[in-house]
Amino acid sequence: MGQMGFYDVANRYAGLDAKGDPLLKIDAVVPWETFRARLEAAWRTRPEDRKSTAGRKPWDAVVMFKAIVLCALYNLSDDQVKYQLRDRLSFMRFLGLGLEDRVPDAKTVWLYREILAREGVIEELFDEFDGYLKRQGYLAMGGQIIDASIVPVPKQRNSRDENAQIKNGEIPEGWADRPAKHSQKDTDARWTKKHGKSHYGYKNHVSVDRKHKLVRRYQVTDASVHDSRVMDDVLDADNTASGVWADSAYRSAESEAKLEEKGLNSRIHRKGHRNKPLSEREKQGNKTRSRVRARVEHVFGAQSNDMGGPLVRSIGLVRARARIGLKNLAYNMRRLVQLEGLAAAGVRSG
Repeated sequence: MGQMGFYDVANRYAGLDAKGDPLLKIDAVVPWETFRARLEAAWRTRPEDRKSTAGRKPWDAVVMFKAIVLCALYNLSDDQVKYQLRDRLSFMRFLGLGLEDRVPDAKTVWLYREILAREGVIEELFDEFDGYLKRQGYLAMGGQIIDASIVPVPKQRNSRDENAQIKNGEIPEGWADRPAKHSQKDTDARWTKKHGKSHYGYKNHVSVDRKHKLVRRYQVTDASVHDSRVMDDVLDADNTASGVWADSAYRSAESEAKLEEKGLNSRIHRKGHRNKPLSEREKQGNKTRSRVRARVEHVFGAQSNDMGGPLVRSIGLVRARARIGLKNLAYNMRRLVQLEGLAAAGVRSG
């Protein structure tokens, strides 16, 4: 077998382009350099604080950010993204690496995300990109749709007594003496029930604009937090329309009063009660609202089906918040590619 030459690699890339490499499209529409200042502020050690200038140079901040965006786009573990960066030409090109270049190892990818999580930078990066979307003309329009999706994490095998202590905010007996075991236990995730099935993990609460189906605001909680408790935190004050759509879990006298106080119009589904079922008119109203509210399901569907599934491989709320925030950011990047394609074709977004 002969050695691969420059033109052989170029031909491979041309083949990827002919098939519509999705990473090339994302790379073209995302303004990566606008993230640099925030990334370097969190990632870099100031020159005056460095003990020595010897040793291998640190990775470029934007290159590392692209690596964790890949993890979010395809729900890859840190070991998996290291392997894929060695194996896939499209991944190498996305990071600006050649066949001869070294790739970030799994520990470096983990450490980078860990620093961003600890510093709360993911939320800032999300807001930075949302500002860019607005400057490009993708304003939050048409009202907003509020919903939440359960994000599972690996289940914990604890005893009932241990679970009871965790719920009370205590460290179960014996864990403090076994730090290795303690570090592998997620004491922030919680159980919840949906449609009669038990789920363990966190929740991704989002506000999606009706016009563009972009995530505009989000909040991450453990799975036991009721959806309605987070509604205030995800309402988008920048939406140009006043309508707010949500399922019946969000309807209460308190939520209706809050929306009215903010000058927002409730389009929340009505719900029946014992001995007081919904009237035919109310059922028809819910059906009409569902046509709009269903748009948020497209967002969660894309994250689950097109982006490697919802499972989060991390321990603790801080890390889950970072990973879910990155998932929302990566979704918006993918969605921008779609919106730009629709605009170029003269088709209305939908």
